[in-house]
Amino acid sequence: MSAPSHDRVDAARTAPRFSATFDPYTLSEIRRAAATGIYDIRGGGAKRKLPHFDDLLFLGASISRYPLEGYREKCGTDVVLGTRFAKKPIHLKTPVTIAGMSFGALSAQAKEALGRGASAVGTSTTTGDGGMTPEERGHSKTLVYQYLPSRYGMNPDDLRKADAIEVVVGQGAKPGGGGMLLGQKISSRVARMRCLPEGIDQRSACRHPDWTGPDDLEIKILELREITDWEKPIYVKVGATRPYYDVALAVKAGADVVVLDGMQGGTAATQEVFIEHVGIPILAAIRPAVQALRDLNMHRKVQLIVSGGIRNGADTAKALALGADAVAIGTAALVALGDNDPRWQAEYEALGTTAGAYDDWHEGRDPAGITTQDPALAARLDPLLAGRRLANYLSVMTMEAQVIARACGKSHLHNLEPEDLAALTIEAAAMTQVPLAGTDWIPGKL
Repeated sequence: MSAPSHDRVDAARTAPRFSATFDPYTLSEIRRAAATGIYDIRGGGAKRKLPHFDDLLFLGASISRYPLEGYREKCGTDVVLGTRFAKKPIHLKTPVTIAGMSFGALSAQAKEALGRGASAVGTSTTTGDGGMTPEERGHSKTLVYQYLPSRYGMNPDDLRKADAIEVVVGQGAKPGGGGMLLGQKISSRVARMRCLPEGIDQRSACRHPDWTGPDDLEIKILELREITDWEKPIYVKVGATRPYYDVALAVKAGADVVVLDGMQGGTAATQEVFIEHVGIPILAAIRPAVQALRDLNMHRKVQLIVSGGIRNGADTAKALALGADAVAIGTAALVALGDNDPRWQAEYEALGTTAGAYDDWHEGRDPAGITTQDPALAARLDPLLAGRRLANYLSVMTMEAQVIARACGKSHLHNLEPEDLAALTIEAAAMTQVPLAGTDWIPGKL
């Protein structure tokens, strides 16, 4: 019998097979680290696939439940934040709010557009690190002032100008880590507002300089209340890591509102290893946070805002059904303004990326004029048009949540509850304590 020919042997070979552990991206990261000796910094949120709101479904009404008619029966969407201690709680028309994104990370035009869009639909926007700009305050009907470890731009006058104050202890993309703003985005105006040298990289502290624990946080909250004559609601924002204990301690320290940010939340710049490997998904964090509020008899008395990958009205409705009072969006709001728009595809390609994957926000070369301090690029963003786009998006999100609530027979978004949900995966069922679809089984419960 003759030996097989080389051609036949070659044809019998299997295709090359990549390792699941050492996939092409991992190999490229090893090579990059070996060549440069530095870790990778980027913006955006986690890119790995994580349990998320897509792993839950609503159980619409049928015979056992009656739906509401959209054109005849009302479904409320409003929310009041800060009812615990503040003299002037915030009343919003929609539970979808704009998360904190700083001037510095974003252009002044983008900050103005966020204020315009939020105000048009009756919701709030948030300053972020870096202080309060006149454009943002002037075009934001309801503005939350972030009080961060850096204290950039912080002064009593701006605290009093705000409608609420958010004490930032942690962020979902980097819990336990401080902020970054590289020199190419520290323009003369950003430098003046932050009292920094122009063009020099900035890295802010990972913790507040004047407290080391919840007792000190309580003192700080009291100071902020005295400065603002007890008028402003005080939020405390934490990254999702140990949500039960962090929420409980925030409540004990005197917070009116707790903001819980999951690891899918974006950031302007941090180490990629932080983004992908620190924190937990927001889907896993909501239930223990709500449980902490219930154990303290504070659920709905202290409001809970959740964020981290909120994209549409379905995500909003699911978060509220799990016990949140409102949600916050960041990355989605930037996309609504015009970030990652395919019309700038050629310029994204020139930067070595593509529309939809651009996350080098820290480099300040965003063709859309949103995550930049370059005057020519920033001028591309029309705050009026971008604000209208954001308002449209927020309106659609609110209407989508209403549609779902009515289908479940609810006359207000806050009447949604875990009983209206089913889980598609065992992981989602375990995290949310919602039964696996088609069963009455909740993992971990007899």
